Amino acid sequence: MTDATDNTDASVANGEASASERGVQDGSATGGGRRAKRRARRKRRVGRTVAITASVLVLVTAGGVAVLYEHLNGNIKGVPLFGGTSGDAGKEKADAFGRTPINILVLGSDGRNNAADCKLGGDCGSGGGQNADVEMVVHVSADRSNATVMSVPRDTMTNLPACKDPQNGTVMSAHRDQINSTLQYGPGCTVAAVHQLTGIPIDHFMMIDFQGVVNMSDAVGGVPVCVDNNVYDPYSHLKLAKGTHTLKGVSALEFVRSRHGFGDGSDLGRTYGQHIYLSSMIRTLKSAGTLTNPGALYGLADAATKALTVDDGLDSIPKLLGLADDLNKVPSNRITFTTMQNIPDPQDDSRVLVSPAAQNLFDAIANDQSLTTGSGDKSSAAAAATSTATASPSPSASSVPDSQIAVAVENGSGATGRAADVATSLVDKGFSPSTSSANAPSAASATTLRYPAGKQAEAQTVARALHLPAAHLKQDDSVSDVTLVLGTDWTTGDLYPAPPSSTPVPADTKAATDNAHAETADQSKTCAQVSTFKTVTVNGVAMSPIQAFADSPDVPVSAP
Repeated sequence: MTDATDNTDASVANGEASASERGVQDGSATGGGRRAKRRARRKRRVGRTVAITASVLVLVTAGGVAVLYEHLNGNIKGVPLFGGTSGDAGKEKADAFGRTPINILVLGSDGRNNAADCKLGGDCGSGGGQNADVEMVVHVSADRSNATVMSVPRDTMTNLPACKDPQNGTVMSAHRDQINSTLQYGPGCTVAAVHQLTGIPIDHFMMIDFQGVVNMSDAVGGVPVCVDNNVYDPYSHLKLAKGTHTLKGVSALEFVRSRHGFGDGSDLGRTYGQHIYLSSMIRTLKSAGTLTNPGALYGLADAATKALTVDDGLDSIPKLLGLADDLNKVPSNRITFTTMQNIPDPQDDSRVLVSPAAQNLFDAIANDQSLTTGSGDKSSAAAAATSTATASPSPSASSVPDSQIAVAVENGSGATGRAADVATSLVDKGFSPSTSSANAPSAASATTLRYPAGKQAEAQTVARALHLPAAHLKQDDSVSDVTLVLGTDWTTGDLYPAPPSSTPVPADTKAATDNAHAETADQSKTCAQVSTFKTVTVNGVAMSPIQAFADSPDVPVSAP
C-alpha cells in the first residue's frame, strides 16, 4: 500500500510539471494570442482536475493504509523484555561510527494455549506450562553487513536465574534445570537465562507459536526443503520421500518440530533442520518478490503480527519495519547459522551441557565479529590478535560437570574478602561446594587461573563462567587443583572486568565455528540428514526413520 501511495504522488507531480511545460511552450509559440490563452486556461483546469482527483485518490489510499496499519498494529502482543527478573540483559557497545549491533532472542513456544495450537501440538489437556522448542540468538552486526544465528539446544542443563511471571505472579527460584523450562515463567525469564548462560546482551525477543509457523509458511507460498533420505517421524508426523519438497501449513510445522527424524535423533538434529528451513525461507523471501509485492507483503505482515509476541521495544509496526529493514540489508551468504557447542551431560545422556569451546562463539557474537568474510566464506582466526598469548587456545571438552569442579580461590588483590566473595559466587553458579577461599602467598598484579596437567578443560569451564580471558590461564604442575589467584586488576564484582578499550580482544572465530555446524543461508543444495539411528518406534518396534518410512506405506506423506 505504501508503494501505491508513492507512485500516485509521483504521477501527480509528473503530470503537473508536464502540463505546465506544455502551456508555456504553446503560449510562446502564438505570441500570447487568445487561442493560446484559451488552451492555457483549459490546461490549467485539466491540471487542477488531475491534482484534485489525485489528491482524493491519495486520501482514499492513505485512509486504507491507516485502517490496515491499525489492524496490523492491533495484532501485535508486547511484553517487557526483562519482565520478572532483576538486572538487565546487557548493553551493546557502539562501533567507531556510533552504530550498534542488534541481538534478538527468537523463541518457538510449544504451548497449547488455544484450540488451534492444542490441535496442532497433538497434546491437548496434558497440563504443564509452555516450554521453548526453539531458542535462537540472532545477531545483526553494527554495520548490517553480516548476521549470526546461534541455536541454544533446548535440552541444555544450566544454572537458571530467579524470576517471577509478571502475568500470574508465579515465582521461580534460582536453580539448575533445562533452559527451555524458563518459558513457563514468561519470555523475560528465558531472556535472563540465555543472557546469563552466554554473556551476550539481548536487545529484543520474538516468540512464535505453532499456528504462527503454519500461517507464515502459507503466507510465503511454501518453503522448499531437501531431505537426503526417506524419513518418517511418528512423533512430529513428518513423512517425506528423499528429495526436495515445498512445505506449507502443517507440513512446515512437522519439519521444524521433528527431533527424531534428523541427526542423532536428539534436539541437536532438530536445530539443524530448523536452520535449513529458515535459510530456505530467507532465500524465498528475497527471491520471490514477496517484499516488493504489496498484496503478498500484507499477507505476510498479517500472518507475522498475529503470530508474534515481542518485547515492548518492538511492539508497533514502525519498530518492526525498522528491524525488518536492518535484517533485509544482510545478504544471504553472510547469514551464518550455528549451534552452540555442547557436550553430553554425564548425569543424563538425553541432556547436554555447554562446552568450554562455546566461549569462542559467545565472544564472537558479543564482540560483533563476523563468522564470514566479505565474500561469504568462513572467516579465519581473528587477525587482530597480536600474539598467541592473547588468542584463545583450542579448548577441549570437559566431561566433568560444574558441580564436581572445586576451585581454590586465593586473594592477592589487596581488597578485603575478595576470595570469599568470588568463591561464594562460583558455588552459586553451580560449581562444587568444596570450592575454598584463602589469602595468596603474595600480592598479584594480574589475575591468573592455574591448573595441573590434565585439568585444562576444567579450568576453561571456570574461566568461561568468570569471563576470564584465555591469556590468564596457565598450566602449573605445582598446584593440585584448579587455582584462581585474584590480582589487583580484579578488585570488585563476580565477573572479570572487560578491557577498558572500546575494542575488545578478538575471539578466535575459527574456533567459534568449530563443531558448531556452521552454514550460511545461501547454501540452497544442503539437505537435512535423516537419522540412521533407531530413534522412532512403529508398532512397538524400534527402528530408524528410514525404516519407518518403508514400514508405514499407509501413512500419507506430508508433502508431494
